[in-house]
Amino acid sequence: MADQDEQLKKIIAHAKEYGFVYPSSEIYDGLSATYDYGPLGSELKNNIKSFWWKSMVQYHENVVGIDAAIFMHPKTWKASGHIDAFNDPLIDNKDSKKRYRADVLVEEWVQKIEKKIQKEVDKAAKRFGDAFDETQFRNTNDRVLANLEKIDGANERFKTAMEQNDLADIKQLIIDLDIADPLSGSKNWTDVRQFNLMFSTEMGSTAEGADTVYLRPETAQGIFVNFLNVQKTARMKIPFGIAQIGKAFRNEIIARQFIFRMREFEQMEMQFFVRPGEELEWYEKWKKERLKWHHAIGIAKERYRFHDHTNLAHYANAATDIEYEFPFGFKELEGIHSRTDFDLKKHQEFSGKKLQYFDPEIGENYVPYVVETSIGLDRMFLAVLSHSYGQETLEDGSQRMVMRIPHFLAPYKVAVLPLLKKDGLPEKAREVLGELKFDYNCQYDEKDAIGKRYRRQDAIGTPFCITVDHQSLEDNTVTLRDRDSMQQERVSIAVLQQLLREKVTAPKLN
Repeated sequence: MADQDEQLKKIIAHAKEYGFVYPSSEIYDGLSATYDYGPLGSELKNNIKSFWWKSMVQYHENVVGIDAAIFMHPKTWKASGHIDAFNDPLIDNKDSKKRYRADVLVEEWVQKIEKKIQKEVDKAAKRFGDAFDETQFRNTNDRVLANLEKIDGANERFKTAMEQNDLADIKQLIIDLDIADPLSGSKNWTDVRQFNLMFSTEMGSTAEGADTVYLRPETAQGIFVNFLNVQKTARMKIPFGIAQIGKAFRNEIIARQFIFRMREFEQMEMQFFVRPGEELEWYEKWKKERLKWHHAIGIAKERYRFHDHTNLAHYANAATDIEYEFPFGFKELEGIHSRTDFDLKKHQEFSGKKLQYFDPEIGENYVPYVVETSIGLDRMFLAVLSHSYGQETLEDGSQRMVMRIPHFLAPYKVAVLPLLKKDGLPEKAREVLGELKFDYNCQYDEKDAIGKRYRRQDAIGTPFCITVDHQSLEDNTVTLRDRDSMQQERVSIAVLQQLLREKVTAPKLN
């Protein structure tokens, strides 16, 4: 745990030092759980958004995009259930004075038991070698089965208590599981209370005549209320999807782990409307499709895993998370849910407007079912930072900091560096820059020795450096340096465009 905390601290410090992420309002001592994206961070964020949008909308003929307003009619949130039930169960420790989400405490207890199970598996694998059958071991080992029974019992009890709003039993569960305050070790807990997460404000010209409206806590409802508008104007036929990237706001009391959990965050969502009875087939298809997208980025596959929900939300008949192994462990990165027809039916009920689709193939009107894919953009950004950040010792004993950001996501694709600030080299370098800057985000740098400049580009994740030297003036060639291997090759200026296109273009999903 200490190593994980130290790794996260290093990533946070690096993100600030090089202009990826800053604490918001820092000159006023900051504002808890809010962050600003700097010059490099905004570029990286936009590149992630672009890859998602192209993969989801441009790649699929039956998916279109919208950009819905943040403010919505208050009835929207009554229909969706957010006004009445969008709550977190909170509990305080009387000794440390720290506040926690009860569900997170139980979730972390489950993760500890899962680690115990994994230790048993690892020991058995070492003992039996190639003959080890992990599936059989998990299904037959008494200690593993006992721990799995503990997990299932705790999850089921918590689910029941939440459904019945039995806050006393949630507290008792925390006591029965012997859960201690992570900071102080104290088990002196207060009662559990519910806290609504929505931000409210007023809309109107005077305080007396103002209406209470909400900053949206999710982007999905903007898609649902526009279902018929999009279906008719875009002439879509079931099955089809509506995608959106946008800000959402939650009054998180326990915001933590850098940009993983914030009060203002960005979502990349797609709601896919299907014929009733076909939703689980599409749910499986989208699970595979979304995991393929993550793997295409180039992060090691073992850093991802599916976590199927055993405790389903009231509107879902299937749900899973794609989890990523952050420095603080496996956590949800993307949710994939089969939401049934709950949302459209609720909006139909509260608005009095029919939200149905006439299916010409079967000659029926029906309320479509929905399969949702929802990924946190800020969490994806943190996943890329976590994957990329590294320190390494070189052959000469020196250290270098390197951000191995996937080439097509890197804020700058190439840096153009004149070897010296004289002899016509800066002018030649700017000629090269002029040829590239309309197609690639480039940086020009002539300050300090060339080795220092390479290190600066490594630290911000620039995949390639182009060095212009005296030979460039003679034969129109430059040195192209690779960030990851640090290998250098002599190439003609005439082929730079083609080389870079091959190396930094986003992958195509087959």
